[in-house]
This record gives sequence, structure tokens and C-alpha cells, in this order.
Amino acid sequence: MNIQQKDKNHVWHPFTQHHTAKNHLEIIKAYGVYLEDASGKKYIDANSSWWVNTHGHGHPHIAKAINEQFTTMDHIVFAGVTHPKAVELADRITSILPDHLEKVFFSDNGSTAVEVAIKMVMQYFYNKGEKKNRFLAMNGSYHGDTFGAMSVGQRGYFNKPFEPFFFDVDTIDFPNGENEQAILENAKGLFATKEFAGLIIEPLVQGAAGMRMYSAEFLDQLTALAQENDVLVIFDEVMTGFGRTGKMFSLDFCQNKPDLVALSKGLTAGVMALGLTIASNKIYDAFLSDDIGKALLHGHSFTANPIACAVACANLDIFEEKKTWQRINDIIAWNEDFAKQLAQLDNVENIRQQGTIIAFEVKTGEENSYFSDVKTKAYDFFLENGILLRPLGNTIFVNAPYVIEEEEYGEITGSILNFLTS
Repeated sequence: MNIQQKDKNHVWHPFTQHHTAKNHLEIIKAYGVYLEDASGKKYIDANSSWWVNTHGHGHPHIAKAINEQFTTMDHIVFAGVTHPKAVELADRITSILPDHLEKVFFSDNGSTAVEVAIKMVMQYFYNKGEKKNRFLAMNGSYHGDTFGAMSVGQRGYFNKPFEPFFFDVDTIDFPNGENEQAILENAKGLFATKEFAGLIIEPLVQGAAGMRMYSAEFLDQLTALAQENDVLVIFDEVMTGFGRTGKMFSLDFCQNKPDLVALSKGLTAGVMALGLTIASNKIYDAFLSDDIGKALLHGHSFTANPIACAVACANLDIFEEKKTWQRINDIIAWNEDFAKQLAQLDNVENIRQQGTIIAFEVKTGEENSYFSDVKTKAYDFFLENGILLRPLGNTIFVNAPYVIEEEEYGEITGSILNFLTS
């Protein structure tokens, strides 16, 4: 029995309707920006394997960190125990975040990092004896697939079966440049009720909604409004962190900083599962008590896994190299040139760029949709041309690993232009 048949017999894939799905692409090797299938065909990883891979596959410095940590200590319980790589990671990540973000809680992925942040906000006010339990989120948000994360995300296509079990959340519209003042006035009125505990936001770029982008100026004003009304602000930097927006974090573009940050994806260069929730000392201090019930009673079996922490530290080593940021700046410049080419096409609209991410919509004559037929047609076309690129409906976007060369980038953009003009 071959692997495809065994896959059909036993594997349940994410975001997949198996009744209509074709055979899954069988990848057996990954190196640099390339993936290789069972037949030996190569594909450029144009979306960084679900937006996680920062420095290319099989990076030798990451491999060395895994091997050294495995032979030293593979895993250990983190309740009542600490270890060097967890402490090193916490120390290093807080050193590159705003000064007030001092305390690091470890979890397993982006959803859990957000879930922990939500619980921190809720319990912060509970511990203080304040009845503040409303959350504000932005329409179109995606914050993960656990129940708290789903509650603060966009209702509808991803999670409709579960909506009866969500907690209620207020929402604001997505800022499009014309409605920003109205959104801010709406938020101001909501915050004035003094009932809101938290604001959660994907800073600058909404990922799953189609790489929708908005200004740091708007985010600054929204953050200030929240904090003026004692509302704790969560930046979900799971996707936008680690260079994607052109700086280490999206918050680096902002004057007003969040109270909590959720990190994952690029945290381990796309190699290991790890999430971090970083909170201010103000929040942490509210959990200090002689009453054990006021502690954050939350944890995971693989919390602060030493190998994952070692990989994250090695990832930070690479970000400290000048050549990494030169590559990021190169990609930004290539994106700018590609945007000019796209602007010449009649079937393209809403071209946008933030750092290493460039996105646009293919005109369909209908409303933009995650379920657009463009997704399947484009995906198959790009695979045929040696590019692994997963559109979000009729939104096509590129966010490749930072080690990509100009020629490889040109293969991606050339394939996109051929699709659009064929």
C-alpha cells in the first residue's frame, strides 16, 4: 500500500474537505527555499510553510542547536522546574521587546499563546475584584482555533458550528483609510462604559482574512484609547512577528505599546512548536497572592520544551546577523518592484505591501471570498510551475523565507504574472 492510500485511510488533514480533496502533495525533503516531492520535483516554498519558516529549511545553525540540546536534555516538566534555554529565551525575547513587557509564559503554538493572553486579561480583573468582562476585537480577525481564540475571531466560515459555545465579543470594523475616525469614535463610546477588560488585535496585517493591511497611526490611536480607559491591549503577533512586517515586530512601528504580546510561528524559524505570551509586570503582579487560586493555573505537557527553546534561541542568533536584515530589505525592494508590475494589469486590485508580505486580489466580479474558485485554480497552476503557494480565496500573496535569492523570487512572481495573463 502506497503512502497516498495510507494517507486516505488514516490521516485527517487541517482545513480540508476530504470528500472532494485530491491526493495530497507528497513532500519528502526540504532545504533552503525548496521542497521536494516523491518524484523528485522541486517547489519554491512561497508562503514559508504556513508563514512560519523564516531562514529556510534545514538551516545548519538550527540543526546544531537541536542536536546539542537533545544530547543535553530533551524534555523536563516546567512546573516547579526551570532550565537554561527557557531562561535564556525569556531573557532575550524581553530584551528586544518594550521595557514593560517583562514576564514570559510558555505554551505550544499561536492559538495557545492567544488563549493564555485572554485568560491573563480575564483573571487580572477577577483577581482585582473588578467586574470587567467585555472584549473588543476587529472584524475579520483570526486568532486561532481554541475556544477563547475563536471567540475573539471572525464569526462564520471557520467556526460556525461552535459559535453557541463562544463568549460574547464586541467588534469594530476593519479600518480602510476612510472609516478610521468613525471606528475610533465607536471604540471610544464602548470603552466609556468601563465594562471592557481587553482589546485584541492583529497589528498592521490581518492574516487569514486575506493579508488585509492598515496603518500604524490608526493602531496607535486605538491602543491609546483602550489604555486611557484601563483596557488591556493584546497584540497577536503570531504571524506578524519576526521580520514579516519589515521590523522585528509590528509593535516596533507603534508609539503606543500593548500590555501583552502573543508570539509563535517565526519564533522557532518554523521548526518546532512553541508559543510565548509576554505580559507586563503590572499584569503579573495581580496574580501574586497567598491564595493559590489567584495564580495562573494553566500549563501544557510540553511547556518550555528545551529543544524548542534552544531552537528559538538559535533563531534569535540568526536575526542578530546583519545579512538577515539585508535579505529582508531586499525582499521589501523586490515586492515594491513587483507591485508596479501588478498595477499594470486590469484583473488585479487592492495591491498592498507590508514588509516582506505582498498581496492583491484577483478580480472576479464578485465579493472577495475565502471560498473563491480562484484559490483552487491558482494553487494547481503554481504547483505545475514548481511553486507552492496557497491563495486565500481570490487573494494571492507571497511571504517567502528570508533566504530566498532574487532569481527564485523572480520565479514566483513570473509564475503569478503568467497565471494572471494566461
